[in-house]
Amino acid sequence: MIKNDSAAVPLADGLVLRQARPADLDRIGALLSERGEPDDAVDHRLVVTDPDAGLSACAVVVDGDRVVSTATLLDEEVCIGGVRLPAGQVELVATDTEYEGRGLVRALMHWAHERSAARGHLVQAMIGIPYFYRLFGYEYAIDIPQALNVNALPLPGDGNAVLRAARPSDIPAMAALQASAQSGFDVTMPHSAACWRWLLDHESSNLVVLEQAGTVIATARTTPPGEEMLLAEAAARDEAAARDLLSGVGALAAGEALQVVHRAGTVTGDAWQEFLDHEPRRNAEQYYIRVPDPAALLDRLRPLFRQRLTSAGIDRTGRDIVISTFGAHHRIPVLADGLGEVVTGGAMQSPGVVGGAGVAPDQLAALLFGPHGFEGLTRIRPDVYAADEELFQALFPRLTADVLSYHLPY
Repeated sequence: MIKNDSAAVPLADGLVLRQARPADLDRIGALLSERGEPDDAVDHRLVVTDPDAGLSACAVVVDGDRVVSTATLLDEEVCIGGVRLPAGQVELVATDTEYEGRGLVRALMHWAHERSAARGHLVQAMIGIPYFYRLFGYEYAIDIPQALNVNALPLPGDGNAVLRAARPSDIPAMAALQASAQSGFDVTMPHSAACWRWLLDHESSNLVVLEQAGTVIATARTTPPGEEMLLAEAAARDEAAARDLLSGVGALAAGEALQVVHRAGTVTGDAWQEFLDHEPRRNAEQYYIRVPDPAALLDRLRPLFRQRLTSAGIDRTGRDIVISTFGAHHRIPVLADGLGEVVTGGAMQSPGVVGGAGVAPDQLAALLFGPHGFEGLTRIRPDVYAADEELFQALFPRLTADVLSYHLPY
């Protein structure tokens, strides 16, 4: 597809896929507003005018001067067990209704994945419509936390804390609070520096902070007041700050319904337990993850695998760890001083014969990042199994996750 900024790719019927240009911005904004939300045009302009992203982050399909399809790739980072994974996220995808069914999104996703690979991304994460993005190699992997109804509000504090709109100068404090909130999770995706800037000018949600004596002690992201208000990405210094945050946002809701996104095990999650309706989850909601190169990802995760083996007291020195996705298999040599580089081979239908594990390729993302772990997946997937269950349960435990994304998945 696009190999450099100036390249263009001819498609069927005289259409052309190319990088976005300044003259396209109004047309892209109009398309995004028509097919999505009016705020999408603002979000797109924030991204492509930012020095960390720019127009090279966006591609369009044009029919003459008319923009008929578009997609944007954001730079992200997924962290797991201390290992930082460069990641991409495809956002702001839209196609003119007259041009649907011609494979334009497929062409744009191919562009995005090639650009993602060129930028060194080892995974892609996405919030997307049900099933559709599985056509492009994405699989459901990470649970999206529930948004719970607020049944009552805590009493206001002593009045020394003030809730206000966030400012650019608050970004370091907000990022620090979020880092603290995410520290208890196994898998995290924090906001990038660029995303913090975008969110300050974002129109479909607001960043707020709770300030006390000149210090930011809590932060959150809220949707504008309306029929129902959402409080998400809440983080607080302590339980008192968490309660004041909920009380302050409740006052903004002015009697309308309020929901909060539950971050289990965090300061706010613990402080708000008594004020929320913890109804059972009715529907599965998950983030998509795409693993374009399993060998490269497994290789990057070798320090984590070594740590897990050591913690479990498992000594595999001299014996390879074998993981088969059936169409290919990956061997990780276990050496006296660590794990060797991943070696990939051909199809292996019966990995149990060599003491390995079989993992269907569409379950690899769930295995590496999801809440089931190897043990849970073996109970619901016949094509996830191992001869040595103790080994692979240690290598792939159940994981908790917390994802901060540009657009809220609610």
